Amino acid sequence: MSELKLSAEKMEIPEDCNIIVGQSHFIKTVEDLFEALVTSSTSLSFGIAFCEASIERLVRRDGNDQALVECAVRNALKIAAGHSFVIVIKNGYPINIMNRIKAVQEVCAVYAATANPLEILVAESENGRGIIGVIDGGTPLGVEDESGASWRKNLLRNVIGYKR
Repeated sequence: MSELKLSAEKMEIPEDCNIIVGQSHFIKTVEDLFEALVTSSTSLSFGIAFCEASIERLVRRDGNDQALVECAVRNALKIAAGHSFVIVIKNGYPINIMNRIKAVQEVCAVYAATANPLEILVAESENGRGIIGVIDGGTPLGVEDESGASWRKNLLRNVIGYKR
């Protein structure tokens, strides 16, 4: 049995951006994620990085915003787990693109989609590295009361416009 090392890799999320971290299974992931994102919205800016698990084992990258591509690559290098991918988006929200991402044939799982502080929990063995979970944001500080429910409903209906 090999020794297992655990680490928590803190993700870099630029201001006004969100990050999506997931697992896929094929080098074609970068191109298919690009197509899913670029056709989702004309205003969405994004960068994609994918950790190739075999052959040359490179971080493959693409996107329509070079700064976001570079950010995605830095995050992917921190995770360094085979077949993992990182998407950094601006001018859009994960809720608007999650179904498109999950519909990409190579995508096996999405671990996180957030603008909160995010840590990726990584296990490392003699065989490589893998994502075992995430820490997304802070712990609860209480339970929603009527005032909190009113605030949430106002946010969804009047600020964001998701509900009418």
